[in-house]
Amino acid sequence: MIGLLQRVLRASVEVDDEVIGRIDHGLLVLIGVQRGDTRAEADRLLDRLLGYRVFADAEDRMNLSLRDIGAGLLLVPQFTLPADTRKGMRPSFTPAAPPQEGQALFDHLVGRARTLHPVVATGVFGAQMRVSLVNDGPVTFWLQTFPGRP
Repeated sequence: MIGLLQRVLRASVEVDDEVIGRIDHGLLVLIGVQRGDTRAEADRLLDRLLGYRVFADAEDRMNLSLRDIGAGLLLVPQFTLPADTRKGMRPSFTPAAPPQEGQALFDHLVGRARTLHPVVATGVFGAQMRVSLVNDGPVTFWLQTFPGRP
C-alpha cells in the first residue's frame, strides 16, 4: 500500500463541483492500493501516517507527528499511484489492486483512521476528483508498506 503524504496548510477535495472533504493544517495523503495488499498493510500504513514526524517542534525540527499535534488528515484514493512507469510512454496499471479490493482496503483504512484520529476527511473511491492544496514546506514523502513485511 502506498501513501504519498504532503504536509499542508490547507487542502480540499471536490466531486461534481462540491467540496466533500477539507482540512486545515495537517496531512493530505494520496492512497494507492496494490495487488496483494491486505488489512495488515493498511493498518501499518495508517500507523506510519499518524506517527510520521513531519511537523516542527519548538526548535523548528521535524519531530512531531499528526498524533502529537492533532491536525487534520485528508485521505484521497488514487488508483494511479501503483502504476508501473518503468518503460514506454504509457503507464501500466497492472500493479494496482482490482477496484473492489482497492475500495475495501481504502474503506478499512478510513474506518480505522476515524477511530484513531479526531480529524479525518476523505475523497471518494473511483470518483473524478479535484484536489487542492497549499503544501507547507514543501514537505512530501512516499511511504509504502509491503505484504509480509513489518
